[in-house]
Amino acid sequence: MKRDGALDGIRALAALGVWVLHVAGNTGVMYREGMFAWMTTRLGVAVPIFFLLSGLLLYRPWVRALLEDAPAPRPGLYLWRRAFRVLPAYWVVTFLALLAWSSMDWTGWAKWLLLLQNYTEQDRAPDGLYQMWTMPIEMAFYLVLPLLAWLLHQWARRGNRPVRLLAGIAVLPVISVASVIVSHSLDEPEMALWLPHHLIYFAAGMAMAVLSVWRKEIKAIDALAPQLLVLALLLYVMLSTELAGPRTLTLPDMGQSLWRMGLEASVAILVVAPFALAPRHDSLRHRVLGNPVTAYLGRISYSFFLWHAPVITLYYKVTGTQPFTGDFVQVAILTFVGTMLVSVASYHLIEENALRLSRRGSAPAPPPDAPAAKEAAPVR
Repeated sequence: MKRDGALDGIRALAALGVWVLHVAGNTGVMYREGMFAWMTTRLGVAVPIFFLLSGLLLYRPWVRALLEDAPAPRPGLYLWRRAFRVLPAYWVVTFLALLAWSSMDWTGWAKWLLLLQNYTEQDRAPDGLYQMWTMPIEMAFYLVLPLLAWLLHQWARRGNRPVRLLAGIAVLPVISVASVIVSHSLDEPEMALWLPHHLIYFAAGMAMAVLSVWRKEIKAIDALAPQLLVLALLLYVMLSTELAGPRTLTLPDMGQSLWRMGLEASVAILVVAPFALAPRHDSLRHRVLGNPVTAYLGRISYSFFLWHAPVITLYYKVTGTQPFTGDFVQVAILTFVGTMLVSVASYHLIEENALRLSRRGSAPAPPPDAPAAKEAAPVR
């Protein structure tokens, strides 16, 4: 399937948002007063945007299979390709960071290399790997998606298929809300690192997948796209206040957690919907986000996400700068250049080669030779 340059552009902005968040955190900027500090604090909204895009792009082939009678993805092949897409680069970054800065025993190494870090007692993440809490959640969604798609499609076949699909998907945000309530009631904050807590974001993407196949293009969203993007910005400003929890490392209470979840989901939906549900590629918004530069940054965004934290850590180790200090602009410039260089190399040397390997032996068998044509009967 042809890549959507605008969605790649959104992915690029999300990756840059996570990087700015961590530069602001390491330099201590986000803990200061002022609008800039407040706005950097909530750039973690980039993670819900990543999750939404995963739900949209990965679930859409299953939706096409149900609504358009297209071939359904084969779960084994789908998981094989997901593994090759995600694990090689993750393993390289994690191995190097652990080798350089961790004194873990083999059980710690196994935990991080097998993406089990969210399911054990929560300690401080190893240096250079504090961004990796998202990876077990993504992998859990990859593993659950084939079963989830099967259940939704069994339900949808009993009536109006797209409507019933959307109704089934609507159950997933309820699970996320229940997860927040249970985690606070039981005082188990680690539940926020598990898939149920984040299903609301994946569900938003899955719902967009249904709408994008069913309706193709929603003209109202196309007409209101500028207003939707402005509304996303206004909600992000609201998200940046203490309504969504403290700006420090203090955990939010239940009400703040629910507000934050709702605002993050709303911002993610409003940012992605004008591109996913109104894909008019001649529009200004598509030309801006889908230009060759941002589209390429989107393609390498996974490597950028993986590498930016080790590069920031390396800067602090080499320069001897103390945590929560440092010049924001200097750290940003140097770590951006360093991360870009290593991300380009990682994408072309690791990611692309892993994708090529994933396709070997997985291509469909060629069709059998056509039977020899019978001699044509004479025209009478």
